[in-house]
This record gives sequence, structure tokens and C-alpha cells, in this order.
Amino acid sequence: MSDETRASIAADAQAPLDEQMLNDSSGYQACFGCGRRNLDGLQLVFRVEGDEIVAEYTPDERFQGFPGVLHGGVLATMLDETLSRAAVYAGKWMMTARLEIRYRRAAPIGQPLRVSARPTQVRSRLVSARGSVRLASDPTVIFAEADGVFMPITADYEREMVSQRPELADFFERQPR
Repeated sequence: MSDETRASIAADAQAPLDEQMLNDSSGYQACFGCGRRNLDGLQLVFRVEGDEIVAEYTPDERFQGFPGVLHGGVLATMLDETLSRAAVYAGKWMMTARLEIRYRRAAPIGQPLRVSARPTQVRSRLVSARGSVRLASDPTVIFAEADGVFMPITADYEREMVSQRPELADFFERQPR
């Protein structure tokens, strides 16, 4: 990471990030990763800790792959959701352009996991972020790590979504910064 990028991210990180902007409070809330009204989803709740976006989640058996092991797709969802929240440091709503995951070991069912992410590069159009899923009680235990690139949501997509789901209007009207 260049010194210029570090300085830009550090300046953004010092400006307070409204945690309400990290968690959907619109009438929609149906996202599999973070929607509070999606009873089949993860219902992740994000917060800011220093320059990181963080959430904790205790998976249950309905999300297992092998017996007692969290399905890798759920780990991917946790990382995707959290890395995308790190992209709000750019001040825009963004969606995933690329996500690369390295699975390190099997993640257990029934134990609290901590997912965290931080921006690594903020450019005019794209934001890069890095994150990991760890055992909440022992952060030296890493289950997966990811790097992602995020792109802005287009005005056309935003208009289309609001026309189909008016309950999203207040979500898109809010600016993350």
C-alpha cells in the first residue's frame, strides 16, 4: 500500500463513521448476510473498532457443511458482507467486483466467530479491502482470509431497485459518510 493510500485511509478513519450506516435500518432488511427481517439469514450486525469493521456470529447446525463444520459459503458471505462495509470509507454504497478467499482451517459450529475488515486502497472508483474470520475467544485462530474489490452502485441500478422495492428508498438516500 502506498503512503498516499495509507494517509487517505487514515484521514477517513479519523472521521467518525456512523454505525447506523453499516446496518440496514430501511424497510427492506431482507439481505441474507445482514437483514434483520431475514430469519433464515445470518443477521450480522456491524460496528467500528478503530479502522476496522467488525461483527460477531455464532453459527448453528443449519449452516454446517461437514458435521460440526461451518459451510465455506457462509464464511464467504461473512467476509463479503464485512469487506463491503469497509468500502463505505469511500463514502459510497458499493457492491462486490471481486472476492478472493483463502480458507485456512475448518470453522466450528456453535462457537462465536469474529469477522473483521479494513480498507486497503481507496481510489476514485474502486475500493480494496482485506479481512478475516477468526475464533472470537482466540484471535490467533484464523479460519479464512479474504481480499476484495468493490465498485459503486450505479444510479441506474439504484433507481431500478427503488422502483421495484420502494422500501429501499431511504437506504439509498443516506450517504455512508
